[in-house]
Amino acid sequence: MKLGCIQLKVAFGDVEKNFARVEQLIREAAAKGAEIVVLPEMWNTSYALKKLEGLADVNGERTKKFLANLSKELNIHIVGGSVATKKGDSFYNTMLTYNRQGELLGEYDKAHLFRLMDEHLYLSAGDGQNNFKLDDLDAAGVICYDIRFPEWLRLHALNGAKVLFVSAQWPTARIDHWKTLLQARAIENQCFVVAINRISGNHDNFNGQSMVIEPWGEVLWTGGADEELAIVDVDFSKVDEVRTRIPVYDDRRPELYGDVLKKK
Repeated sequence: MKLGCIQLKVAFGDVEKNFARVEQLIREAAAKGAEIVVLPEMWNTSYALKKLEGLADVNGERTKKFLANLSKELNIHIVGGSVATKKGDSFYNTMLTYNRQGELLGEYDKAHLFRLMDEHLYLSAGDGQNNFKLDDLDAAGVICYDIRFPEWLRLHALNGAKVLFVSAQWPTARIDHWKTLLQARAIENQCFVVAINRISGNHDNFNGQSMVIEPWGEVLWTGGADEELAIVDVDFSKVDEVRTRIPVYDDRRPELYGDVLKKK
């Protein structure tokens, strides 16, 4: 399948500008043959956390209509990154995924909130998993800080995911962690990882480096430090090949460590 990887320059707090740019790039990706389009984290508002009352998408309604219409019109799957949403009196960092029929496949609220950026002061954490199917492809989606929790991604892989989509706003200061963690998650789960990071006008803050990684850990594509749309060909059948050669899932011994993961 062809992936449309949108490494977006997110405008801080400018919802209208971000929606317009995302639509332009999704249409460009579809025109170039992309079958799955992937967006970064919090692309509607960026981290304008103090302004969420006026900026967050109420119940995700605008984003849902936007992504549903584009996916159906263009006959593509859209892993919609994440957007700031308001549900009731609480704010969330929400990933929305649509299939090529314009049907909502998953609505995932980020499970792990990043205290270093004060997410826990403004956002509520979700507690649901995010497995879904794109045609016959078993997939899952997580958000940024989630990748530091290998047990969370392993749970999605155990539930069938052959590709893990990661949407992020990962800062330049820890970009080496980003690369290492993503490769580790691909290798240990024997799956593809498609990770899309944002960029900012100041590369000292967010410098992209989005990645597509295959199950052996080989990096198929890495984004640069500027806004970029990349079309990447991926053969998802490699997952079965790798899992057959090294049967990690058959050799697991959860009786030894299952309870350990639940302990504080």
